[in-house]
Amino acid sequence: MAASKGGNVDRGSSSTDGGWFLTLAVGVSLLKCLLIQTYHSTDFEVHRNWLAITHSRPVSQWYYEATSEWTLDYPPLFAWFERLLSSVAQYFDREMLKVENLNYASQETIIFQRLSVIVTDVLFIYAVRQCCECVNGKTSQRDLLQRPAFILAVLLLWNFGLLIVDHIHFQYNGFLSGIMLLSIARIFQKRHLESAFLFAVLLNFKHIYLYVAPAYGIYLLRSYCFTGNNQDGSIRWRSFSFLRFLSLVLIVTSVFAAAFGPFVYMGQLPQVLSRLFPFKRGLCHAYWAPNFWALYNAMDKALSVVGVKAQLIDPSVLRTGSMTGGLVQEFEHSVLPSVTPLATLICTILSILPSVFCLWFKPQGPKGFLRCLILCALSSFMFGWHVHEKAVLLAILPLSMLAVSSAMDAGIYLILATTGHLSLFPLLFTAQELPIKIFLMLMFSVFSISSLKSLFRKDGTLLNWLEVLYLCGLVPLEVFCEVVYPWTAWNRHLPFIPLLLTSVYCALGICYAWLRLYISVFTLSAAAKKKTQ
Repeated sequence: MAASKGGNVDRGSSSTDGGWFLTLAVGVSLLKCLLIQTYHSTDFEVHRNWLAITHSRPVSQWYYEATSEWTLDYPPLFAWFERLLSSVAQYFDREMLKVENLNYASQETIIFQRLSVIVTDVLFIYAVRQCCECVNGKTSQRDLLQRPAFILAVLLLWNFGLLIVDHIHFQYNGFLSGIMLLSIARIFQKRHLESAFLFAVLLNFKHIYLYVAPAYGIYLLRSYCFTGNNQDGSIRWRSFSFLRFLSLVLIVTSVFAAAFGPFVYMGQLPQVLSRLFPFKRGLCHAYWAPNFWALYNAMDKALSVVGVKAQLIDPSVLRTGSMTGGLVQEFEHSVLPSVTPLATLICTILSILPSVFCLWFKPQGPKGFLRCLILCALSSFMFGWHVHEKAVLLAILPLSMLAVSSAMDAGIYLILATTGHLSLFPLLFTAQELPIKIFLMLMFSVFSISSLKSLFRKDGTLLNWLEVLYLCGLVPLEVFCEVVYPWTAWNRHLPFIPLLLTSVYCALGICYAWLRLYISVFTLSAAAKKKTQ
């Protein structure tokens, strides 16, 4: 069946037929249930404390409560989400809803918290199904590995990063990613107002999605508010629809007004914003996210060591402190210029501008929007201030949709997903989780490589020999960090070495994937321009 005119949606040919989608969804849900008793991080206590705050404190105190160090620092809609969960949690164990019960983790609390993530993932499952219906491709193939919709469903539903971050480490990225994927699907289906509404809701659940806001703003303005284009793709300025623009503005502002309105009325907006944007943190998180700043920190450390040994630097003048300290300027780089929040903001803006310009002047439809969204997410991950390693999932998940559409994007996906997922290994540092994370990572990686190679077997190799060599290097890196180094004498004095090696090595791959993505944007834009001439 041919794709529909409104956004390359091929509902008939790529629908989730045969029950395989239900099988995948039920299978991964059962796996999540098996992970209920695994290790959980401090994020488990964070969300338990938020349950207690929203249940036992009046709304006026939500963003002031500070009994625990894990204060409420998500936007209002997530606070109301926690309040909704707490109304069910009271039937499991009321003790978990007491603010003073710090680090409370009864068996009933663990079961409730884990089940709350699994149940809310139903939204993620629905969003994945919608995304699968936006994928063009042959479905007459008996081999499921020849069906883009099937491959995409596995890459999203069984995503290794989501499994370990949400269902072992503990967070709610699944249903939040579901809102994002659903808004992307609505873009493909030309349901722009729904997409705008969903994204506005998403921003009021978790403000990290501001990373990708430029892609939404530019695309909706360009492709929805301007109702016609010239033959070369440029804008007809007279075709601007003020009514459409007004409808977008009303939808977005209504969502923000509903979320923040009560706190504005109570005069608490400055307090809420101070919780949402705590800039009094270091450049890097305790474990360096594998981005540009990890390479920058490593270079500064290497230069300082070499400088001291070569007697070019006086050891007494080297600045002391931790690169991962909690306060701005608590650490200053020894050799390279120290980095401020303003510097990271400028770097981030400069890194996303080319993709935004391409989206405006050569939008290339929903796929152009999706490519810009991924670059906005990855650029923010690369250059942002105090970035968490888990933020790489904001780029990996939407890139899955492009990975099943072209061999070039499939190659980039394999590099980014493999490297980004392995960079999450340090989140699970207990011995009992070691075989679990290795098995899940191997299972997902083998499927990703084999299925995408099978899908694009007529297009040649997806990775060149240097890329394959780099990815193979992840194996000895992991063996050294997890098995060899803990038994060495160095582990007593330099316990951070495995984290540093993992972060720096993975940063090389993620930086490379980012560059390849940008090259693909410029290549496709040049091809589109040549085609219109």
